[in-house]
Amino acid sequence: MKSKILLVLSREYSSRVKKKSFILMTILAPILFAGFFVFVGWMSAKKDTTEKTIAVIDDTNLFQSSLTDTDILKYEFIKDKSVDDIKSTFEKDNYYAVLYISKSVTDGSNGVIMYSTKKTSLSVQSSIERVIEKRLFNDKLNAQGIDKNLIEAAKTNINIRTIEWGEEGQEKESSSEVATALAFGCGFLIFMFVLMYGVMVMRGIIEEKSSRIVEVIVSSVKPFQLMMGKIIGIALVGLTQFAIWIALTLILVVGAKAIFMPELKMNPDQAVVAQNIMEHNSQMSADATTMMASANNMGEMQQILESLYNINWGLIIFAFFFFFIGGYLLYAAIFAIVGAAVDNETDTQQFMFPIMIPLYVGFYAMFNVVQNPDTAMADWFSIIPFTSPIVMLGRIPFGVPVWQLVLSMVLLVITFIGATWFAGRIYRTGILMYGKKPSYKELWKWFKY
Repeated sequence: MKSKILLVLSREYSSRVKKKSFILMTILAPILFAGFFVFVGWMSAKKDTTEKTIAVIDDTNLFQSSLTDTDILKYEFIKDKSVDDIKSTFEKDNYYAVLYISKSVTDGSNGVIMYSTKKTSLSVQSSIERVIEKRLFNDKLNAQGIDKNLIEAAKTNINIRTIEWGEEGQEKESSSEVATALAFGCGFLIFMFVLMYGVMVMRGIIEEKSSRIVEVIVSSVKPFQLMMGKIIGIALVGLTQFAIWIALTLILVVGAKAIFMPELKMNPDQAVVAQNIMEHNSQMSADATTMMASANNMGEMQQILESLYNINWGLIIFAFFFFFIGGYLLYAAIFAIVGAAVDNETDTQQFMFPIMIPLYVGFYAMFNVVQNPDTAMADWFSIIPFTSPIVMLGRIPFGVPVWQLVLSMVLLVITFIGATWFAGRIYRTGILMYGKKPSYKELWKWFKY
């Protein structure tokens, strides 16, 4: 029996990895993933360098000293002209926009209007809003006799460090943000690959059944052996493709980042100077402020790296592959039933809905579990076999009791064995049925044959 399953497995594996579509997607997907991440980083770092001239009509005469020119924005304050006058020569004067500040702005009402022939940039609008708000804020403080420097000195940024300690009192750095990102990533990958490769099993069976090749195959091997060979063979195809994707994506992302976005590291001496300036001078210069921000960012990055180092990667990797394989095998057996029951993919719709419900429930439950990993809902959904492959991966980065993890794994294995036995009884009959759209009642009859 084992030799025949291995024979089907090797045929399924070799035939799929040799397909041009497999080779193309295996190579193309990491390039697309890496290109997406590099593009997002490049877009985030890229700044608009187009110079924009804004005509300003200031009825309050308060903001000429505040709205100062930058590398991009140039302000031209205009006297003795109305907005309508400027509109008539707007394109000739090559203005980007007309900013009108009425006297009512000091009362807190909407006294600022920006006119333009096209929609203005959100960054430009936000920049102007911050300048006006800061000037009005300072004026109100001065009117009340409050020193704005005291207000600035009273502001404090808090970055909470999280430390975990074990039973023996040892401490290690942790990060809820890192755990959340890891939980989402693992849960999403499980959901995507279980769905993608489960559907691949169903489509493969439908293709062989519609072409009548299956009639020749089952003359040499039993239907159950054929089903198991296909399920395990496609699982190995998925693991192969997944491993290649991870390796190529990491290589491409690291290489592209090193070439196109080299990191700008701050001199440690600059960080010390910036810290001293922060402690002894509340009126910091722009350069010192920048250095201090860089120092804080470096500190946060160090905490993130320590948190990544302290994560139990052995458990994460083991759990990921276990629940990936277990979840896939469970759903692949169910998808095999659907493939054996129908003659074409169009007829699968009536059976797909009940299969997809637990997958989507697990996926959406993961969002709540990541926010509240210690609730009763999180415990149940991470133990129930039909949702545990997704939800348990969302809990593990936050810590899971050993008994719950073991129970979840055992139940997943038992459920897979039961689903495979159930699928095998329906598969052996349905694989040779043609020309009839089976109902759930008909599937039950096949099971009892």
